[in-house]
Parts: sequence; structure tokens; C-alpha cells
Amino acid sequence: MENSLPLPWPLVSAAKEPLCLHKMSNQELVVRCQQGFSPDRAAFAELMRRHQAHIDRLLYHLAPDWQDRSDLAQEVWIRVYRYVKRLKEPEKFRSWAGRIATNLFYDELRRRRRGWPPLSLDAPIQTKDGELDWELAAQSPGPDENLVTCEFYEHLRRAIAELPEAFRTTIVLREIEGMAYEEIAETLGISVGTVKSRIARARRRLQSQLNAYL
Repeated sequence: MENSLPLPWPLVSAAKEPLCLHKMSNQELVVRCQQGFSPDRAAFAELMRRHQAHIDRLLYHLAPDWQDRSDLAQEVWIRVYRYVKRLKEPEKFRSWAGRIATNLFYDELRRRRRGWPPLSLDAPIQTKDGELDWELAAQSPGPDENLVTCEFYEHLRRAIAELPEAFRTTIVLREIEGMAYEEIAETLGISVGTVKSRIARARRRLQSQLNAYL
């Protein structure tokens, strides 16, 4: 990614955070960052430690084949650091940061003026209980079954990639990122009703295109 900014702090490596920060809630850490002339670096480093994996996963699923996702993630945290004082509801820090990441992704996508990158469904799904594979459960699949499975996922990749941008994003956030409807609404800045409508329409489109394989 071009013109990425250097992090404006030796923040994450800033030495010895007070132990009490680990016991603070996200809301308390945000409030601490909002006090004073600039955000408290130790408190911000703790917020970053807690939520960096979430932002990285979100960007991975939105742009799986971008080689410079780390630059985009860096831009996200620069903006979060710069604008955290404007967050009016500190308890919603996670969804607010996710919305910044999504908006930055769209900005970069428009700048590049290229088609939607294919969504990788080969990578394991990250869940609270560990990793899950996309492979269909079967005790002893035969060659024909394997062929049909491969064909199904290839068609699924194409079908998702061909969805309109709004539908594709909501499906990625819901089915792959595992976000709740309310979180998606917060992230995209739309109503919960709009989220549900987009997901329902996206599922109908996918089902109609993949009906032969379901």
C-alpha cells in the first residue's frame, strides 16, 4: 500500500505498562485515552493488544490476497489513535474500530480501481474454540465426492466474488467473521434491518447459483 504512515509512537513497545491496565474494561481504557492532550500511550497499547487480532482477521477476510494488509492495519491504528477522543460511546470501541477498518478498505479498493479479489475459503475459520476447516465432514469420501466438493467451493468462491459489494461485505462479516447483526450495523453505519435484508438477499442469490450443488 502506498504512502503508509509510520506509527507515530514507539507505542506497542513502550515499556512496562502498569499492571492495573490489564484489569480495566475497554470502556475504562478508552476514557483514559480521551483524557489529556493526547491519548495515554500505555492505555492505547492495551486496547491495541486486545483488538489487533480482530482487526487483522477482518482485513484478511475483506482482502485475502492483498500482500500489504499489514500496511492497511497500521493505517487503521493510526486513525484510531488520532480520533479516539471523538468516540462518544467508549463501550462500542470494538465495532467503531472495525468500522474504521472497513471504511479504509473501501477507500483503498476505490483507489486501486480493480475488481474484487477472490475470497479465500481454503484458510481455516478462526473461532473461540480453535480452527475449523471448510471441508465437508465425511468418514470416507470417494473420488467422485471429492470432485463435487472441489467444484462446489470453486463455484462458491466465484458466486461470492460476483455479489454486489454491499451484499458481499455483509456476508463476509456475518458468515466468516461471525459478527452479530448489531455489530455489522455499527461497522457499516447502517440499520440492523438493512443488514438483515442484505444478508437474506445475498443468501438467496448464492442459493440460486449453487442450487445444483446443495
